[in-house]
Amino acid sequence: MTKPIIAVDMDDTICHLVKRAIYHNNISFPSHPLQYEDMVHWDTTHLRHPDSTHEVFYGRPGLFEELELYDEYVVEEMRKLNEAYDLIIVTAAEPKTVLEKWNWLQRHMPFIRLEQFITCKRKNLLAFDLLIDDGPHNLVPAFESGRKVICIPHPWNRQQLEHYGFPQMSSWKDAKALIDELLHNTSARI
Repeated sequence: MTKPIIAVDMDDTICHLVKRAIYHNNISFPSHPLQYEDMVHWDTTHLRHPDSTHEVFYGRPGLFEELELYDEYVVEEMRKLNEAYDLIIVTAAEPKTVLEKWNWLQRHMPFIRLEQFITCKRKNLLAFDLLIDDGPHNLVPAFESGRKVICIPHPWNRQQLEHYGFPQMSSWKDAKALIDELLHNTSARI
């Protein structure tokens, strides 16, 4: 019997990327401080200092290895999901950040094996039964194709969260119980 496939994003889903990038931005460009609440869209050009390009904002060497865990529950809940389901980590990555992301995973979740680690920006091309993500560009296509999703709420997905009514999870506490319910009760809408 095959297990359902749970696809889990990394950045701003199991760890905090945007908050850490803002931290470094505000040190480097104190005349253009950013706040997490300002990040209502992927295009942050109007918010940043002109010298803080996308490459500078997200391209700081070592950035992806220094990210904080999403919360104190994420590691244990991911361990439970890994035991119960066919868990894959699906993350968008630049070639230079792949190793950083893998190193982060091995430091915090060494139970994730290499064959479970997939770098892919267009997640709708993959087969999965449930997607946990923060990116509207991943959640909407999965949801519209009839697959189950869980949204990690952030300012940049608030509009889609309200429009589509995605099930959401602002903490990883009891995540496996929520996923069990969503997968075993086809009418479940949290």
